[in-house]
Amino acid sequence: MTKKTIHVVAAVICDDSGNVLIAKRPTDVHQGGLWEFPGGKVELGEQAAQALVRELQEELGITAIEYRPLIQVYHDYADKSVFLDVWKVTRFVGEPIGSGGLGAEGQPVQWVSSSELHHRVFPAANFAIVKAAQLPSDYVITPDLKGTSGEGEIASFLRYVENVLHQGYELLQLRTKSLDKSQQNTVISQVLTLCRQFGVVLMINSDLRYLLSGGRGQEVGLHLTGRALGELNEKPLGYRFVAASCHSIDEIRKAEKLGLDFVTLSPVLKTSSHPSAKVLGWSVFSDVVKGASIPVYALGGMSRRCKEQAIDLGAQGIASISAYSLDK
Repeated sequence: MTKKTIHVVAAVICDDSGNVLIAKRPTDVHQGGLWEFPGGKVELGEQAAQALVRELQEELGITAIEYRPLIQVYHDYADKSVFLDVWKVTRFVGEPIGSGGLGAEGQPVQWVSSSELHHRVFPAANFAIVKAAQLPSDYVITPDLKGTSGEGEIASFLRYVENVLHQGYELLQLRTKSLDKSQQNTVISQVLTLCRQFGVVLMINSDLRYLLSGGRGQEVGLHLTGRALGELNEKPLGYRFVAASCHSIDEIRKAEKLGLDFVTLSPVLKTSSHPSAKVLGWSVFSDVVKGASIPVYALGGMSRRCKEQAIDLGAQGIASISAYSLDK
């Protein structure tokens, strides 16, 4: 017997401090007693955005004013399938938490830091939503330091990184694979110090050689090459995030199966670094993202003007070197 798919809207509601609103499910319903993102079923003939506004009014007594698509997730439970249509709400009218810390329907409601979401227990379908709620829309990638880089080039590179971080970005991928091990460790340590100062999550671009040497605690993330992704059989442990470079839906499926936190998908548009590479184009990119249940960043030929289009097509945002580049 084919399981019925239930279309559900969910809201990642954010306040001005970057906190996210979560609610606890009643104990007598499916996945009862777990935390969730507010929302509910889409009614017959109702658009997802309409359902979002209605559900938030009913559950929390607030009216959503500014909201956009965040991620879409399909998930199969033993007894049902759900299609989660997730929206990010950044402006609303009303007070979602009433007397006794309860919502409009008497459910426990709390504001929590996005970095603390993984300490709460959510339904399995919410894994990708938690990650999407924790990730920004800009993924900055550094130019790759070459193995011939001397002290002067490294000092210039570090000034460049500091200038980029001054712009307020929250997620930085460091590429140092061309350096020898000693240089690599030195640069990683120096960039990590800068990231700590600015409150930025550092992702280290690496193949399995760095992976096998171990991470640097939960504050550092790992961004795997496509080749490394293909060689993996389980998610590496001990990292803030684990991501991978993907170029097809099959590679994204591998990342999902391993439980990775997010991916980049490329090349969306023509790039100067790989001018002969076959591009996906926005249409194919959109189709692939719609079939993914993991946050996806658009990569390849991106400019800052591309970000809204990428988000409208279902992406988490954009990843780029050139879009964020500055004069060193």
